[in-house]
Amino acid sequence: MQDSQLLNEGLSLMGLGMGFVFVFLTVLVVTMTLMSRIIGRFFPQPVVPAAAPRKTSTSSSSPQQDETLMAVITAAIHQHRQRHRR
Repeated sequence: MQDSQLLNEGLSLMGLGMGFVFVFLTVLVVTMTLMSRIIGRFFPQPVVPAAAPRKTSTSSSSPQQDETLMAVITAAIHQHRQRHRR
């Protein structure tokens, strides 16, 4: 085979391979889109009722709970720093 003939064979093989991959990915995207629409139509997500907003004010918690929470957070930070020393 001559060089130009070999180059033409290589380019045609490359085009065939790239075309096959392009067609496969296009079919894959179309199939996934259709499946998503079908699943969404026949099996919709259940509607979750909105929860009542919680009070976030600190006046409702007792000082004992605040002290306990601070102790737990301090212990967790100390333990994390002990495990991850540089």
